[in-house]
Amino acid sequence: MEILLKKSVTNLGEAGDIVNVKAGYALNYLVPQGFATVATASVKKQYEETVRQRAHKEAKLVADAEALAAKIAAASVDVAVKVNESGRIFGSVTAAQLSEALAAKGIEIDKKDITLPEDVKELGSYQAAVKVYKAVSAEFTFNVVAE
Repeated sequence: MEILLKKSVTNLGEAGDIVNVKAGYALNYLVPQGFATVATASVKKQYEETVRQRAHKEAKLVADAEALAAKIAAASVDVAVKVNESGRIFGSVTAAQLSEALAAKGIEIDKKDITLPEDVKELGSYQAAVKVYKAVSAEFTFNVVAE
């Protein structure tokens, strides 16, 4: 039996996929729980139109993400931190601090999307990666300087 998934189901598919399952599984579990609908001809036609529109929106989102990734790659950020007499910083530089520094440059990035290569505990220049969109990412340089 063909069904259209409304929500993602583990080991079955993502939301919006048309999949074949046994009739009992579909009618006794997936449809009553609101995970799926039966894939009739009209549902399939509506699904195809939705996929076409989604592809258009996806292309626009990817283009916007690539533009943002280029802007991030061109940015160089300074993070001011407190240091002791020997030049080591108190604590370490975090993704939240980098997110705030990027926001000061006009680039809004969530701290969860920033990946630091290692613990940054000394002054110097480092690289960080940012996941902008699904397959679009960028790297930028940040400098850790004394406050």
